[in-house]
Amino acid sequence: MNETTDLPPDRIDIPAAWIGEDIARHSEQWLVELDAKDVTELESAATGFLAGSREIGSLTKVDFPLPRLAGHLATLRQKLITGIGFEVLRGLPVEKYSAEMAATIFCGIGAHLGSARSQNAQGHILGHVRDIGADARNATTRIYQTAERQTFHTDSADVVGLLCLRDAMQGGESLLVSTVTIYNEMRKSRPDLVRLLFDPIATDRRGEIPEGEKPYFEIPVLNWHAGLLTGIYQRQYIDSAQRFPDAMRPSAAHVEALDLFDNLANDLRLKLSMRLRPGDMQFVYNHSLLHDRMGFRDWPDPDKRRHMLRLWLSVPGDRPLPECFRQRYGSIAIGDRGGIIVKGTRLNVPL
Repeated sequence: MNETTDLPPDRIDIPAAWIGEDIARHSEQWLVELDAKDVTELESAATGFLAGSREIGSLTKVDFPLPRLAGHLATLRQKLITGIGFEVLRGLPVEKYSAEMAATIFCGIGAHLGSARSQNAQGHILGHVRDIGADARNATTRIYQTAERQTFHTDSADVVGLLCLRDAMQGGESLLVSTVTIYNEMRKSRPDLVRLLFDPIATDRRGEIPEGEKPYFEIPVLNWHAGLLTGIYQRQYIDSAQRFPDAMRPSAAHVEALDLFDNLANDLRLKLSMRLRPGDMQFVYNHSLLHDRMGFRDWPDPDKRRHMLRLWLSVPGDRPLPECFRQRYGSIAIGDRGGIIVKGTRLNVPL
């Protein structure tokens, strides 16, 4: 059952309730250029760490001193939790780095924001987002391993970070939309439907099943807890959970509510589109925003193909999550939650 039968107020006014076309005109709120001194500081922290030939997977904030940038990263953490919910750091010269150097800098910045979480059953804390030719129609495929449009979703961690190493030949734009804004719009136009998004719904785990759990979890798309609206959503995985005979069946009205939610997420006025350049690092707060990626056409040359590194982070000082999130996050302890942990998972960094 729901944690609460209370619905949020008719309208939630917080910084994360932005409108895409407005925030697109104010990139100074979310696009931050690293200067030469910032880059030098990041490179020397990474070089120092790698000189000890340490395991990147165990890197902590203490191992990665950033006297100049640490203050900005503390501000960024607050911007994610209580502000607009995202930021892009631009200006890292990744084309001159080895894979190990780029990964160390990215994980080092991540360590200042929170602790890295496993992104799959193999325990990878650094994900590689690229087209490996996986079949998007297969119910066990993770969509980020294809060139297909992803659809708006959240990841199973407080924050997701992307570092763009190489961009696609065509397409692949990054899309963001505010879950809070979608709620506000639905509450205004269809309060009868928005109410249904607070009911539990089955979402497919795509074969990555923690011990003792079902092959799907049953968490409402929208959750009102501790005075905050928290979203968790992946429509393709809601649809594919219907392959399980014992999964709860959504009513026609629930499907209508999900369709309206999707339509609003894709509303040109509400969503924000951006093209990440090589060296851009984008951080997004999953509890109040949804993210997506357009389909893309890649370069014929394998060495030039689109490649992003991804981090999932659990951040200290974050909001409390409702009890039902344990099904997906394992723990709901602030600063130590999220990720995908199955029996025998050992955290590691594949380069």
